[in-house]
Amino acid sequence: MTDNMDQNDNRPIQRLPLLPLRGIIVFPGMMMHLDVGREKSVKAMESAMLNQRQIFLLAQRDTEVDDPGADDLYHLGTVAEIKQMLKLPGDTVRVLVEGVVRAALRDILQTEPHMEASFAPLPDQTGKDLSLEAAMRTLTEQFEKYVRLGKKVTPETMIAITSIDEPGRLCDFVASHVNLKLPERQHILETLSIGQRVRLLGEILGRELEILDIERKINAQVRQQLDKNQKEYYLREQVKVIQKELGEKEERQTETEEYRENLEKAGMPEDSLEKAIKEVERLEKMPPMTAEATVVRNYLDWLLMVPWQAETTDNLDLRVAEEILEADHYGLEKPKERILEYLAVRKLTQTIKGPILCLVGPPGVGKTSLAKSVARALNRKFVRMSLGGVRDEAEIRGHRRTYVGAMPGRIIQGLRTAGTKNPVFLLDEVDKMSMDFRGDPSSALLEVLDPEQNFSFSDHYIEMPVDLSKVLFIVTANVAYNIPPPLMDRMELIPISGYTEVEKLEIARRYLVPKQRQENGLKKSQLRVGVPELRQVIESYTREAGIRGLEREVARLCRKAARQIADGSKNSVVIGPKVLREFLGIPRYRHRTALQENLAGMANGLAWTEVGGEVLQIEVSPMKGGGKLILTGKLGDVMKESAQAGYSFIRSRAAELGIGEKFYKDLDIHIHIPEGAIPKDGPSAGITMATALASALSKRQVRGHIAMTGEITLRGRVLPVGGIKEKVLAAHRAGCSVIILPAENEKDLEDIPANVRQSLEFQLVETMDEVLALALMAPGEATAKAEAGAKKGAGGAAKAEAGAKKSAGAKGKAAAAKAEAAAGVKAAARAKAGADAEIKADAGAKKSAPGGESGEK
Repeated sequence: MTDNMDQNDNRPIQRLPLLPLRGIIVFPGMMMHLDVGREKSVKAMESAMLNQRQIFLLAQRDTEVDDPGADDLYHLGTVAEIKQMLKLPGDTVRVLVEGVVRAALRDILQTEPHMEASFAPLPDQTGKDLSLEAAMRTLTEQFEKYVRLGKKVTPETMIAITSIDEPGRLCDFVASHVNLKLPERQHILETLSIGQRVRLLGEILGRELEILDIERKINAQVRQQLDKNQKEYYLREQVKVIQKELGEKEERQTETEEYRENLEKAGMPEDSLEKAIKEVERLEKMPPMTAEATVVRNYLDWLLMVPWQAETTDNLDLRVAEEILEADHYGLEKPKERILEYLAVRKLTQTIKGPILCLVGPPGVGKTSLAKSVARALNRKFVRMSLGGVRDEAEIRGHRRTYVGAMPGRIIQGLRTAGTKNPVFLLDEVDKMSMDFRGDPSSALLEVLDPEQNFSFSDHYIEMPVDLSKVLFIVTANVAYNIPPPLMDRMELIPISGYTEVEKLEIARRYLVPKQRQENGLKKSQLRVGVPELRQVIESYTREAGIRGLEREVARLCRKAARQIADGSKNSVVIGPKVLREFLGIPRYRHRTALQENLAGMANGLAWTEVGGEVLQIEVSPMKGGGKLILTGKLGDVMKESAQAGYSFIRSRAAELGIGEKFYKDLDIHIHIPEGAIPKDGPSAGITMATALASALSKRQVRGHIAMTGEITLRGRVLPVGGIKEKVLAAHRAGCSVIILPAENEKDLEDIPANVRQSLEFQLVETMDEVLALALMAPGEATAKAEAGAKKGAGGAAKAEAGAKKSAGAKGKAAAAKAEAAAGVKAAARAKAGADAEIKADAGAKKSAPGGESGEK
């Protein structure tokens, strides 16, 4: 040690071996054990032992530095006295040191063989005032509280702190026993002002006390939860022992054993059973009240609800099945025949993959009820699933079990509802499915409906193969073109067209009236509805392909009658024309009739709608202009294109039809289809619009009793169209006698009822030239017919007036007059009975007598 004085400081400059410390601060008055292992540090300790046993301790800024320099060390440390030194195995020395005084580093004097530095001692200031005394007491109280909360300081330490009077020593003592980071300890060591040191340490202790208080609360909560769990565990163990002594089973054990037993009885495949048993084992290991345990229980319950082996025995008696189908439905011959074919094949082969029948037809024609009849005929359970508006693939395949509220798809739910693996499963309105960001349900249905795949259908929730091969799937749709093509490829389409008026009349008489009479609490003797009144309801109060509207009107009649009987005003009600008008009000519909006379520029077209067939009276009017083609009537793109094609064909045949060659420059042509508020589209009116164009431009009249349908090409070919049955029924209803159809639609005539087919004349054509030859009257033919009609009209007027009192005579003469007027074409205009014929004859007589204008009529 030297006693030299610094020229710029009155503090003595001393020299001692330097020991760098890693992560440790030694405060003055503090005793600490140090393990010294670095070679330079060991030599510094040995040198200090030879020189009054004192050493200068400085902390390293970075503990990772193995050979620190002046920049790697803090510049204020502690001079310590070595109390004890002990060599340990492995060249390590353990020393006990006691801090003596703070010291400021002046310079590193040497680094080899050990570090040696010069420093200036920084002794604490002595003396204290009242404020410092108060701060010391506060610091002591904080430390005592710290000791109580932390419990990391021995009771001897608490006793020792009470005997410290010096504020600097008190601060160093507290700092050495508080859990602080190295920068904070160094900051306290470098704070030379006693007052600042006390305040700094008080702030640090205050923060530590807040942290310890939070830790205490957290530990209390954890300990409380642990105590609760331990208590529950202890009680459960006690219950187990008690139940064991009493010979009873634990409820949880009973639950899992029941799951195992029921799963083994369910008839699941071996792989599926093994997976289900693993889920039961997972359930055993879970706490009973956890959310995951609830999910596993729901999953196991669904596995038990799936009918893995339950199956009903099919009724293969074809006679009984046919009787059921005939009793439930009137008509529908082709669907019934296909179902009986399925039963016949099933009876002969005993095993058959379930076919997918797709019933396509307008609403209300009996598609759903036919599927129910199939289930009753087969003695199978019936399940219905509506696909209208389904957008989510999970509706078919189910949700993953990872989602909250997950459940199987509606296919598995349907099997659960049926309780068997071979129900009749109705997929209703397959043409109304759609798709969005949640997936494509139509693609999910491919696996369900494909016989080559559905024997191992995989639901996202069940996650096990389920056999759907024995399910008889029946699909319904209103229109076939909206069914996705991949789905249509897997189905057998069975079209169900609208009912004829005769069929509706029979259905109403046999089924609807008795059903509604029973549902409204009426006896057969209390309500009678005649056949003419039912026919009037069908013609004037409903407009549909099916019978739903008809059933509503019949129910309305029954309700009106029930009210009169209930209030005592009548004992029974007979529905006649007057009562019918009173109950149902003014007739709401009038079917469009065919043209009553031959006109130029107007033709009867036939169209298909969702409520059946309809007659379209297409009008064409040429006007002076610049060659514009005007189309009105809310036509779709296809219909507009058909009009353009017909217009181009007429231009190409202008010379042959006697039309001016430059009409397309001098005339504007307006094509209009009535009921403009109703959208119309399709190629069926192509030949009708072309015929009306040719008639208007050549001024040749179109025969009013002819109706036509077909698609036209630019070269005049007539192509086939659909909906022939509905269109023919509409023409028959409108009073047409001749129907022009494409030759390729000849096969569709078999679907038309025999009574309708026999009362009509069908002209099958291949080219537009044939259509014009049949539909247009020859030049001069209209004048000759008008003159003949005038003569016959005058004679008819006299005959009609003479026979006005006898409706039967008037009916025959009116029919004869009409038959004579339709010369050259097979007559099919049916005369109406009774007063209608009488009124028409009278009107015809009055109109024909002055000038014979009724002509073709």
